Amino acid sequence: MSNILSPDPKRPSTRPLSGDTTSMQELSIVEVAAALVTAAIILGVLYYGRDVLLPLAIAFLITFALNPPVTWLGRLGLPRVVSTSVVMVTLVCALAGMAVVLGAQVRSLAVDLPNYQSTMLTKLADLRESLKTPGIFDGAFKTAERVLKEVDSKDTSPADGPAPQRVEIIPTQQTPFEQILSWLTRSAEPLATAGIVFFLVFLALLDRRSIRDRFLRLLGGNFHRSTDAMQEAGARISRYLLMQLLVNFSYGVPMALGLWIIGVPGALLWGAVGAVMRFIPYVGPLIASIFPLALAFAVDSGWSMLLWTLALIIVLEALINNVVEPLLYGSSTGLSALSLIVSAILWTALWGPVGLILSTPLTVCLLVLGRNLPQLQFLETLLGSAPALDVPTRVYQRLIANDADEAIDVANTEIEKTSLVSFYDSVGIEVLRLASEEHFRNASAEHRLRLASGMDTLLDDLRDQYPPGLNLDATPVVLCLGGKWEIDTMGGEMLAHALAVEGIAATSLPAATLTADYLAKLDLQGANIVCLSYFTPRPGIAARHVCQRLRRRWPKLRIVLALWNASPEILATEALETLRADAVVTSIEEAVRRIHRIVNPGEASASQKAAAPDNDAKRVDALNATGVLEGHKREALDALAKRAADVFNTEVAVISTIHQDHEYFVGQSGKLPNAITDDTGALLPMTRDDAICNYVVASDQTLVVADMERDPRFADNETIKRWDVRFYAGAALRTADGLVFGALCILDSEPRTLAENEVRLLETMAADVVSTITDTDVATQPPENPALALSSATVGQKVPER
Repeated sequence: MSNILSPDPKRPSTRPLSGDTTSMQELSIVEVAAALVTAAIILGVLYYGRDVLLPLAIAFLITFALNPPVTWLGRLGLPRVVSTSVVMVTLVCALAGMAVVLGAQVRSLAVDLPNYQSTMLTKLADLRESLKTPGIFDGAFKTAERVLKEVDSKDTSPADGPAPQRVEIIPTQQTPFEQILSWLTRSAEPLATAGIVFFLVFLALLDRRSIRDRFLRLLGGNFHRSTDAMQEAGARISRYLLMQLLVNFSYGVPMALGLWIIGVPGALLWGAVGAVMRFIPYVGPLIASIFPLALAFAVDSGWSMLLWTLALIIVLEALINNVVEPLLYGSSTGLSALSLIVSAILWTALWGPVGLILSTPLTVCLLVLGRNLPQLQFLETLLGSAPALDVPTRVYQRLIANDADEAIDVANTEIEKTSLVSFYDSVGIEVLRLASEEHFRNASAEHRLRLASGMDTLLDDLRDQYPPGLNLDATPVVLCLGGKWEIDTMGGEMLAHALAVEGIAATSLPAATLTADYLAKLDLQGANIVCLSYFTPRPGIAARHVCQRLRRRWPKLRIVLALWNASPEILATEALETLRADAVVTSIEEAVRRIHRIVNPGEASASQKAAAPDNDAKRVDALNATGVLEGHKREALDALAKRAADVFNTEVAVISTIHQDHEYFVGQSGKLPNAITDDTGALLPMTRDDAICNYVVASDQTLVVADMERDPRFADNETIKRWDVRFYAGAALRTADGLVFGALCILDSEPRTLAENEVRLLETMAADVVSTITDTDVATQPPENPALALSSATVGQKVPER
């Protein structure tokens, strides 16, 4: 039987054709009931305990806002008690002063409002008259009114007996003491709440460190995770409050100024009301706009003041919502738009209007808990702004859902951000890898058919949208063959298309049993390179036999093995030598680069060589001016390199600088194996063309190479081989003027990767190196890295295996 649709035809026939649908993990009834009961208890505590929890939550929020100035005063040398008292007294004085000013505005308006009564009555009379004029719906309204009157007249019948006696209840007049008592009763609760909040804030600011330590002790377990959670929550909430304050200020000041120019009374009051009401999400700005509009309607005898006020509000709202908020907020909270709305509804239902104000900070805390506590990870999925699925999983899910159109849309979006080759490398191959893993584990026969049909549609669409940049009738140089089954063929099709787009004539053939008889009939059509595509984790024996048969038939043929899903044991150097292939690749990008070198070695070497930046002469002069090449700061730079190696847990870290023709190592954490050094153990210079750091200088970006042996740019570098380095990461040593001296590099003998936050940390440490070299402070603000920006924008959550 043909093995086109099966990764392993020798698999026992006892396995069902379809995936075991009962293998999907389901929560038991007891677990579901326990979760529902727990949620009900939590909601009940939040609702019925709001009298206690509300002051705590408000104090918690205000403490986050006031902690930065208290900390700043403490750094100036003031004791904690003094700095806390100064901030609290300043806050009370500011609120009291604002209350006095706004109270004066309110009294002035209260005095003038009776004078606007005639204007309002005149306008209302005019509106009534205009509404009395015949309209297009008047006939329908009158007909409906007559029908209703007819029904009412038939339903009403005179009641028997005398008419009911009318009773009027006259309330008793309250004494002054009773009025005072009633007023105190109504105001006691908010005044008591304000007092409790004030003292809670004061105590929290005063004893912040003790509260932090106690909270860490309560969390227990991993202090690293608990510390990160607290820092993340504090940073996100503090940034949110600061940005909210700036947004409100950006709205309130122009509002007050605009209303003053228009002539609306109490402009300062309405500007302050607008700024304060923006703390209430969604409905706050709408409520704040009612007051100036109503006053403009009452003051002006015409309509111009009302229209100007309306235009001012619309313009300010448009600017704030579309310019100021996106500029200031960015991703400060990490919450999705839907989660913000749902959380606002939930907290409002639990705690009323105050809950609406507190909804965003409280939900941020839940998000942080979900990110750092495995038991609450579902909160990150529900609340976070990051995509719930990463791009390969999204494409795979749409394909098995028989929705190839949406999969194509996702593919086109990703290609627009990067390139076709990058899409095939980071998404296409990952989709096929996921398909090969799920083939027998969960996929049914229908899922497999949908995947095959959908992937054919996707690849056909990409070939139409991104045609190769060469003559399609040209004799193919590269022939891509699927090793065993259809998934292998799809990988070969992706590689052939990527090669064609990069200017290398290539074609692909479907997978088949690569026996001697099949190979005897195989027509290479003049191709001198064959690429065999395999997704099986252990393709060693089959690949070796095919390579031997191909070499017996075509001795001069160059063979490239694309082992997309091979195990680390297969990719070991000793194991690769037994495969009898000219090259082994594990990614589309690596395959394109290696095949390019085979087809045109000279052009490939020239294109992969790092070019000097435009400001190279100025950069070299600035490097010479620092005197770092003379070794004056060797001890300090060695210490920084040692710190980098310790922080990232790598074997070696070096600080390299690129001169006109050579790379000089001005700092290192230790000795590299087989490295050429001087009498002191310092690395000797190497030529600039052989320096990896030269790529950092040329691109002005952080360079991360997960595996040097898999990157054709560095796989044949004799220095790298001698050092036995597999992993490299280098952050640019960038001055305040934008000149790149070199890189802070971390090296390791084992392949590894860096997370995005680790890349930023390496860049921060590189800025410290530049500060040491130049004796100046350098801000850690590298230029926007397209690769990092892309990854942060499209990062999703892997579907956990259950």
